[in-house]
Amino acid sequence: MIPSRSPHPLRLGETLDAIQTFIRKFVVLNKHQAAIVTLWIAHTHAIAAAECTPYLQVTSATKRAGKTRLLEVLEPLVARPWLTGRTSAAVLVRKTDKEAPTLLLDESDAAFGGEKDYAEALRGILNSGYRRSGKASLCIGQGANLTYKDFSTFGAKCIAGIGTLPDTVADRAIPIQLRRRTSDEPCSRWRQRDGHAEAAPLFKTLRAWAAGKHVIDALRQARPALPPIDDDRKLDVLEPLLAIADVAGGSWATQARESAVALVGTVNDTDIVVELLRDVRDIVVTPDPEAAVLATKDLIGKLTALEDRPWATWGKQQKPITGRALARLLGPLDIHPGQLELLRGYRWDAFNDAIARYLPSEVSSRHSINKDGPESMISMCQPPITADALKTAVQARIHWVNDGMTDRTPDPGDGEDER
Repeated sequence: MIPSRSPHPLRLGETLDAIQTFIRKFVVLNKHQAAIVTLWIAHTHAIAAAECTPYLQVTSATKRAGKTRLLEVLEPLVARPWLTGRTSAAVLVRKTDKEAPTLLLDESDAAFGGEKDYAEALRGILNSGYRRSGKASLCIGQGANLTYKDFSTFGAKCIAGIGTLPDTVADRAIPIQLRRRTSDEPCSRWRQRDGHAEAAPLFKTLRAWAAGKHVIDALRQARPALPPIDDDRKLDVLEPLLAIADVAGGSWATQARESAVALVGTVNDTDIVVELLRDVRDIVVTPDPEAAVLATKDLIGKLTALEDRPWATWGKQQKPITGRALARLLGPLDIHPGQLELLRGYRWDAFNDAIARYLPSEVSSRHSINKDGPESMISMCQPPITADALKTAVQARIHWVNDGMTDRTPDPGDGEDER
């Protein structure tokens, strides 16, 4: 039911309810997806208040799952819609800068899987466009008048396609995973003329709400309570949606936070280095207390034994990952192999700091790594090495090789720690 009275922040909740019902009439969405999509629609009208904007990442495993349909249903509801299946990087930059449209980009898999230069340009624009300060610099003019100009890339964007987006773009997006509907999930048939007519009052209500006195200023000043999601960028893009939910009142404030956690609170980091660290973490969680190091060959053996992981078919040759490749991946985390007599491997405690930094939500207790003052010892991989084991290691004269430099593990009587 469309609100009959003049738009007012106190009536926003009813408008959002009506929009949510309208969307689910034509597209099968679960309650969390429907809530976030509805708030995002309202956000496109009030985007002037936001420092960051969340992208909607509409994906599916196959065709005919409702991706394009969702974009079609969004078109008559969002502010300044731009529904397209393909746009050049130059047009995207110039149109975004001049008109600040809400981009509804279909077939993103074709865009990112096609011409490399275009895909890279598009990715660069999307990487910067989630933040108000985002810019793209392009050449303008000709000949002696050739110069450059900074164009704003900031704007609301919904990107639909099969599969996943590039990691850097997905990091700025809220995933809306669609599936083919079943026979007991009926939807009304979408007819553009009828759908646009039905959506028109909802659009006008949202537009009038966003134009209301003090609405944008109030949203700018809002500091909504954030849900327990351990990802600063995700929280940045969720904040404007939560601010709108708080204004709407009723159940929207709770629903928005529950939906945020459901959709992005458990998304795994797919960076290959973090994936490796996660697998190593699972392997070294119960180390041999009598061993000071984990042999590289043993670690590789455990990694390649993991099912549905990439380590047994690594690289172009599709062969087990090598010690050199392993060291190359772990090196940027400041985790380096060392030498214990004839045994080359990794110290158990070398993984502690990286796990605390890159997998903070996946450990039993958290420590503040970046706090002021001295850092406390963090031990989340294993129990401390026993005194006997330490004595054995010292007697064996452990030598750690790191970029050609060797540091000797000191005897207990040396009086200082050279590590």
